[in-house]
Amino acid sequence: MSVLNIFLALAVSFLTSFLSVPFVKNIAVKAGAIDYPKDGRRMHNKPIPRLGGISIFYGFIISILCFGNLDRQLWGIIIGAVIIVSLGIIDDIKALNAKPKFFIQLAASIIPVIMGSRIVFVSVPFANQVTNIVFSDILSYVISVLWIVGVTNAVNLIDGLDGLAAGVSTIASASIFFIALINGNAFVTLISVILVGACLGFLPYNLNPASIFMGDTGATFLGYIMAVMSIQGMFKSYTLITFVVPVLILGLPLFDTSFAIIRRIIKHKPIMEADRGHLHHRLIDMGFNQKQTVIILYTISALLGLSSIIMEGYDEQTGILLLVSVFVFVLLAIIFAGNPLPDKKTKNEKIEKETDSK
Repeated sequence: MSVLNIFLALAVSFLTSFLSVPFVKNIAVKAGAIDYPKDGRRMHNKPIPRLGGISIFYGFIISILCFGNLDRQLWGIIIGAVIIVSLGIIDDIKALNAKPKFFIQLAASIIPVIMGSRIVFVSVPFANQVTNIVFSDILSYVISVLWIVGVTNAVNLIDGLDGLAAGVSTIASASIFFIALINGNAFVTLISVILVGACLGFLPYNLNPASIFMGDTGATFLGYIMAVMSIQGMFKSYTLITFVVPVLILGLPLFDTSFAIIRRIIKHKPIMEADRGHLHHRLIDMGFNQKQTVIILYTISALLGLSSIIMEGYDEQTGILLLVSVFVFVLLAIIFAGNPLPDKKTKNEKIEKETDSK
């Protein structure tokens, strides 16, 4: 794939996404797809229109139709994406229950898997050599579908601050792009760079203070596409620790989702029940503002992506060292998040009360 085609695909997806946002914002307002700050989980203080994910999808689909080779595999990805986006639009306008959404996501994930996008094997290091674990057909289908559904929802769960999901998805897609470029995978190189362009076109409207949210429409679409791209780009190469690399790239949403599931199980709450215990909430409770929290999480995501690129294409030891540093950083964040900084207003009120009592 030529550099010119990569640049043109990026430019088309960026411009389509960027120029369509005002139009999509009007649609969201007319459809009543508005996110109101009705509980403590939401960080905004005024109503914000949703459905911004439609702009990301526009940028992606227009560019892929212009530059992609519309074969069986790509049609499977597109059909599944249309189902995911349609579900997201309905959910953003009229909130749906978790169970029907889950089953529709399963159906959407099955389509690309049946049409060729599936995990056939993984390569892992064992006893100083690479061992290829080959899955049976049934197990391959099951693992692939669960991976796509899991990543789809993981990205959706981190969509809690202005620009967070869009920025993390941009970084993850860029990481997939560079790894695909290193391995000479033209198919994944094209799709990942198109996704980068579509996210970048939306970000100017979504950064704090956001004028529009991507909603479930955008978050689930991004998770779905990145999950499929990780299958196409990394689970199909006979390189060391192929399982670790895609998990690293998507490490932030996967970690946050895993932590949320464990947290809810311990508290005997439904797994799908929303709460205010995500990593971005914890950083906010530590005293960071939205912009600072997003920058911290961007940095973690970028370091994870860089670790994966180094481990895949260059030096595994350096990549592992960088990865350990990231984990230490995240661990410290979690530990300190358990002891949030005192609110200045609360602290001042306590001082005033003590003064009055004296």
